Amino acid sequence: MAKSNYQSRAYAVFLLKSLVQVMSPARMILVRSELVQEVVRIIQDQVSSKAMKAALQVMCRLSPWGRNRVKAVEAGTVQLLIDMLLDVQDKKACELMLFVLEQLCRCSEGRSQFILHGAGIALVSKKIFRVSNVASESSVRILNLVAKYSASPVILQEMVQLGVVAKLFMVLQMDCSAKAREKAKEILTLHYKVWRASPCLSPQLKAYYPVVN
Repeated sequence: MAKSNYQSRAYAVFLLKSLVQVMSPARMILVRSELVQEVVRIIQDQVSSKAMKAALQVMCRLSPWGRNRVKAVEAGTVQLLIDMLLDVQDKKACELMLFVLEQLCRCSEGRSQFILHGAGIALVSKKIFRVSNVASESSVRILNLVAKYSASPVILQEMVQLGVVAKLFMVLQMDCSAKAREKAKEILTLHYKVWRASPCLSPQLKAYYPVVN
């Protein structure tokens, strides 16, 4: 797949998409790093819109299993998808990118790369309310994973300064899914002592802060 022309690569990824849809978890665990790397290259090269989305769907199927998350992270997927989120216009492609990012942030290596990027938190939070309910839920889940497992004083300060905390309050008040509201409240509750004391958080938001016993 790596050495063929664009048309052949597109055909190969469409075929791979069909295969992974019926592949057992036991087989997906055994996927080689080279295959993951080539799928990521197809996403990066944007061979075509359909091929890129097919490659993203392959990553959605592969990433939950075994060490595939780590393989994808090592292939540069986290940095690539964050960069692509800046300009992506296609709703479905954006949803797929966020879903893959969510899966990769479920491992420490993925969260580390997400934080190292610098723009990850800002770009993901901007997708809340702007794309679809599916994208909003994935975005909140990503922020939840970072806040729960990889939070540092610097990250928590960044989240309040970038308006992420304010947006999480909006998730609680808007017509979002129950799962998104649950994850948003979990983040706000987890770090309420830090954010409630922050001078960057408006008095109005502090007044709405969830009560934590």
